[in-house]
Amino acid sequence: MSLKLSSPQPLAATHLLGDFECGEPALEEWLKRRAMNNQLTGASRSFVVVDEENRVRGFYSMSAGAVSHQLATGSVRRNMPDPVPVMVLGRLAVDRRAQGIKLGAAMLQDAVNRAITVSQNTGVRALLVHALHERAKQFYEHYGFQESPQHPMTLMLRVSTVKANERISDKTDSDVLCHKATFNLRPPVIANPSFS
Repeated sequence: MSLKLSSPQPLAATHLLGDFECGEPALEEWLKRRAMNNQLTGASRSFVVVDEENRVRGFYSMSAGAVSHQLATGSVRRNMPDPVPVMVLGRLAVDRRAQGIKLGAAMLQDAVNRAITVSQNTGVRALLVHALHERAKQFYEHYGFQESPQHPMTLMLRVSTVKANERISDKTDSDVLCHKATFNLRPPVIANPSFS
């Protein structure tokens, strides 16, 4: 059995959210009840990966933000104004039926790519995330995020060059969605996913 998934795309009313289940009720609830409203009001932007039936199998949301020098890592605050401009990766989740195929890493790479693109047009020093729990923290640390000196569940990845992107793609299998910075070139086909 294979699972054919789209590249990340902006959340739209045509996407089917009802059966999304990632194991984190807060993330499931946010996707189903808040994501579209936030999209429409400009509070955040959500990007979804869908299957052939347009059912959401993964999503993440981003918004603009800032972090004080006290909370920023040394490399993020160095030579920057206070507060430091950042992109916030507000949520990232993978449906149980698409877990185990590195879709989370692929979506993280896409988020890094988007942060790099934004940083070429406006001030963005880092991608910031607030990890929900220790397992999520370890996921982000695996891809080069560093914890805040004052809040260990707040993590940052400096978005200075394509090197930030390479951290993700170097640790992501090539048979997943991402191929260096060319994530959106073709829709992926992931064969034999492990379903929970």
